[in-house]
Amino acid sequence: MDTDEIFTNGVDDEPSPPQQQQQRRPIISSEQLDIEAYAALYTGRTKISRLLFISDKCDNVSVKLEALRMAYVEVKKGENTQLFREVVQKIDGRLGLEYGNDVNWMDAVDRRADVRKEKLENELNAYRTNLIKESIRMGYNDFGDFYYARGTLGEAFKNYVRTRDYCTTAKHIIHMCLNAILVSIEMGQFAHVTSYVSKAEQNKADLDPITIAKLQCAAGLAHLEARKYKQAARKFLETAPELGNSYSEVIAAQDVATYGGLCALASFDRAELKAKVIDNINFRNFLELVPEVRELINDFYSSHYASCLDYLGNLKANLLLDIHLHDHVETLYTDIRNKALIQYTHPFVSVDLNMMANAFKTTVTGIQKELEALITDNQIQARIDSHNKILYARHADQRKATFQRVLQTGVEFDRDVRAMLLRANLVKHDYNVKASRKI
Repeated sequence: MDTDEIFTNGVDDEPSPPQQQQQRRPIISSEQLDIEAYAALYTGRTKISRLLFISDKCDNVSVKLEALRMAYVEVKKGENTQLFREVVQKIDGRLGLEYGNDVNWMDAVDRRADVRKEKLENELNAYRTNLIKESIRMGYNDFGDFYYARGTLGEAFKNYVRTRDYCTTAKHIIHMCLNAILVSIEMGQFAHVTSYVSKAEQNKADLDPITIAKLQCAAGLAHLEARKYKQAARKFLETAPELGNSYSEVIAAQDVATYGGLCALASFDRAELKAKVIDNINFRNFLELVPEVRELINDFYSSHYASCLDYLGNLKANLLLDIHLHDHVETLYTDIRNKALIQYTHPFVSVDLNMMANAFKTTVTGIQKELEALITDNQIQARIDSHNKILYARHADQRKATFQRVLQTGVEFDRDVRAMLLRANLVKHDYNVKASRKI
């Protein structure tokens, strides 16, 4: 194939038809994070954790202070006085006296917590004395809720898990698993997440669609943390749209689209991307919430790499502020770019590096180094003409491969015919072999 035809897999200098231009959305800039809209997607402890994470990682001072202000307001809605002290320390007086160390509020919350704890201890001791399993289960569950609200996650986890010995129905076990998963995610103990997702899934008959969706998300987060991007993508892609905002204490529907879409791009081949992402009606509902991710997936599949890389570039700053995704952004981006390079070169016998560099918005030297790394890693079967700046593909000997397939087919046919003849003769002579039974 002549290199002049290469634009069909990259950048086309000819103007697109009006209909095609209308279908292609303009690049949506994502440089400035709308922190108020972002925080509104979450509830509970994860909302505060995400705001504090943004305040630690963001270079923009106004965004950093707004995140701390919102975290201050949110933490005062709960009972976690230790977390309140941390937020006040991070603010360090930069927001004025209104967002200072509220000693009276902390003392009042701590006093109420002490009274509540004593009451829960007395109730649990009474339940143990009477040996009422359901009451004991509820007592430990209440203790788990108490410690979770106070921010003592280790004790919360222990008490939630203790309810297992007193569970009398499958729904009780599922409830225990969901609580253990929630606390484990907060603690970053994703091995526990995987374990309790499996325990919950053993009671499939009692799982409703929303609970199944929650378990899929939790499993996806665990795989993401373990850098098992393909398994993570499958879990997020299997998440049903019934999830909605019902799991806002852990994850938002927009996160499902972003995590699932990027993991799929980095790990799926072209056929899987089409079947499991683009043609996935359920996942399409999530993608509609994040148009940038939807468009970059479609651009990648359509080989519009320049547009795809633009979307990725615009999203990167915000993705680095995501509490679960930040550690994986560079790896995912590298994998996606490498797959794009491989997909670009695959159909061609020869590729002009100047045109390829233009398609990927880099220099010829830069694209050459990237291709050299992929060739060395045996991901692209090709060689580079450094003088003329052309990549020549090393395609397998099709003639030899065809003969090998024909010979293999002949061997298999011969074996099958011999087996059929043997069976026909055994049936013809009424010859039956019965296994001997030992008494």
